Amino acid sequence: MRDTRASLLSEAEILVRGRGYSGFSYADLAEAVGIRKASIHHHFRTKEDLAGALIAAYAARYDAALADILAQTPDGVARIEAYGKLYLGGVEQGLGCLCAALAVELETLPEGLRRQLSSFFEGHIAWLERVLAEGVADGSVRAGIDPPSHARMVVATLEGALLLERFLAGPAGFGQALAALSAGLRPVRPGGGS
Repeated sequence: MRDTRASLLSEAEILVRGRGYSGFSYADLAEAVGIRKASIHHHFRTKEDLAGALIAAYAARYDAALADILAQTPDGVARIEAYGKLYLGGVEQGLGCLCAALAVELETLPEGLRRQLSSFFEGHIAWLERVLAEGVADGSVRAGIDPPSHARMVVATLEGALLLERFLAGPAGFGQALAALSAGLRPVRPGGGS
């Protein structure tokens, strides 16, 4: 059986990804986990502490996944596709990206959470810049792209597709958006095809 802290983090992540930071209370979380509100405060004194732990755990999972992609996938576009597939679970579960769900409420979040969110997205953009730059250098990504601006475009496209396809076409629609994104990054082959 999972420990209480792990259960709190798991259920809180679902609540934030589905409702946002202000859309749930410790009462909601207590009900989801089946404990008293006072027990939550034992593990996370404040809601900010809980959200900070959520972001840290989410970022650690992504960091491990990004390291696996680099280790197992040599092709630049295939790395972008593998990165995109990390978002697919959210579409399948009807949940948004944790950090995007929090970023929607950026103006009302405590400064510490804002810094964590910035760090999360800056890390992803830096990772994507590296993947794109290496892909241009080895010929697996279309020549002439600007890695910094395309890295931002990749994140914006995937976050947007995650949001949109949760209520439109689901995983199939997300797959179409990812395929279009990938096609635009493939090298142009002689004869005009990609």
